[in-house]
Amino acid sequence: MLKMNNLKPAPGSHRKTKRLGRGTASGQGKTGGHGEDGDKSRSGSYQKFYFEGGQTPLTRRVPKVGFHSPFKKEFQIVNVGSLEEIDVGGRDVTAEVLREFGLIHDVAEPVKVLGTGELTKALTFKVNAYSKSAKEKIEKANGKAEVI
Repeated sequence: MLKMNNLKPAPGSHRKTKRLGRGTASGQGKTGGHGEDGDKSRSGSYQKFYFEGGQTPLTRRVPKVGFHSPFKKEFQIVNVGSLEEIDVGGRDVTAEVLREFGLIHDVAEPVKVLGTGELTKALTFKVNAYSKSAKEKIEKANGKAEVI
């Protein structure tokens, strides 16, 4: 019968702790498993993960190149030809409509229409930017290109 006084852990689930510094005959005496003298035998010793043993680190060997402007505008791009294939049903072509048809990912980011492909439908566009050729193709198809 199982009682509080005869409870034991499962066999093999508990190991005895290493008894360090109990003389050389214990197997872990004198240096306590840390080898001979040196920085790594002391408590609190470590090296940063990017330390390369004293040689010039990679981050200093590789030159700095280029520049990323914090003011650069990233546009989501839609081509005029891809708008020929969709049916907007008389609505204005806005970011919400383009998102609905899966042509852009995010409604909040600015959209630019480029002139690759042909357009025959007269559509009214209300997006952030147009290329010169896209604007010409939209107006040629009796559409409107409005900047928001």
